Amino acid sequence: MGDECSVWFNAVVRGDVAPITIGHRTNVQDGACIHVTHDIGPTHIGSDVTIGHNATIHACIIRDGALIGMGATLLDDCVIGEGAVVAAGALVLQRTQIPPHEIWGGVPAKRIGPTRPGMTDNAAHYVAYAREYMKEQGE
Repeated sequence: MGDECSVWFNAVVRGDVAPITIGHRTNVQDGACIHVTHDIGPTHIGSDVTIGHNATIHACIIRDGALIGMGATLLDDCVIGEGAVVAAGALVLQRTQIPPHEIWGGVPAKRIGPTRPGMTDNAAHYVAYAREYMKEQGE
């Protein structure tokens, strides 16, 4: 896990049968579950990624600056491109490749359109939230 990351309450990061790597300034919000698959492999999450509440991330790759919405599910071997957005509640099927700077949503997830400037800038806010929380806790 890189510098200035935050993993919030009731989130699970379980790399029991393959590794999980997380870049810098990434936030994993409440109730999210990050896991791996023995035969498919690791989970790699880049820097400046936001993973929303109750998202499920499973044996996949999330590139830098992506935003994964609340309750979204990413299945094995999918790749989320740099700066892409996966909408809340979306189901990204196994082996799906989401190009950089696109919004995908639905069940199963399909392309909605391009991202807009500033859409994925949430990671910096969570760095500040984590600092404030740690300050309040006296750490």
